[in-house]
Amino acid sequence: MTEAFQAGGLPDKRQVAASFSRAAESYDSVAALQRSVGQQLLAQLPATISSARWLDLGCGTGYFSRALGERFPTSQGVAMDIAEGMLRHAQPLGGAQQFIAGDAERLPLREASCDLLFSSLALQWCANFQAVLSEAERVLCPGGVLAFSSLCVGTLQELRDSWQAVDGFVHVNRFRRFEDYQRLCDQTGLQLLSLQRQAEVLHYPDLRSLTHELKALGAHNLNPGRPGGLTGRARMRALLDAYEQFRQPQGLPATYQVVYGLLRKEQ
Repeated sequence: MTEAFQAGGLPDKRQVAASFSRAAESYDSVAALQRSVGQQLLAQLPATISSARWLDLGCGTGYFSRALGERFPTSQGVAMDIAEGMLRHAQPLGGAQQFIAGDAERLPLREASCDLLFSSLALQWCANFQAVLSEAERVLCPGGVLAFSSLCVGTLQELRDSWQAVDGFVHVNRFRRFEDYQRLCDQTGLQLLSLQRQAEVLHYPDLRSLTHELKALGAHNLNPGRPGGLTGRARMRALLDAYEQFRQPQGLPATYQVVYGLLRKEQ
């Protein structure tokens, strides 16, 4: 799967920005997975890292901007997101000195201006991950670290398979293959410290609970080619029946394939 294919398969960034802006007020109430993944990413930061200036890229409501501010209390923090609604929510809560609207593929920052780029569950929305890595290499200081988490193929596979049993439309967000993350990280000028994939499985009492959470996160179906209009009652019944086949004692599973990456710019 090439980046060109992904560029045609991932949603328009304006739609992503608008969707997450609308979700700013509801996001934190349903973001348990996002907080767990971000905490794991924080724990993976090299113990020796010191940061005079850090960037929380895709900061959302600023939860990890505040965590980074606590971890590096004497540093200067920049919180950046493509969704201005998220920034308006995050800024009054503090954590960073600057809150900037920006795109990970075209960072509005000077060369060699950051010691740490931290990005948790945001880069899956970028069609050109090679550009993300190039921009990280450009803005990192020598010895600086890029720490990211993202999502790859296999995420929400149960929901995807259930819809596949109902119709041929795209109802679930597409994600990059883990092998593409490996290839692109290997090709960058940054030193790859670690890259791993980890499955996180959440459970829900019913399908409505899952779809409500995705909407509250702003992460419901944003794919080009998604079906418009309302879902018919018969098709919804078929979807419910298909998803029930995945039910476990804990509830209906929703699997997230999480990618964790650490890269360093050469001294």
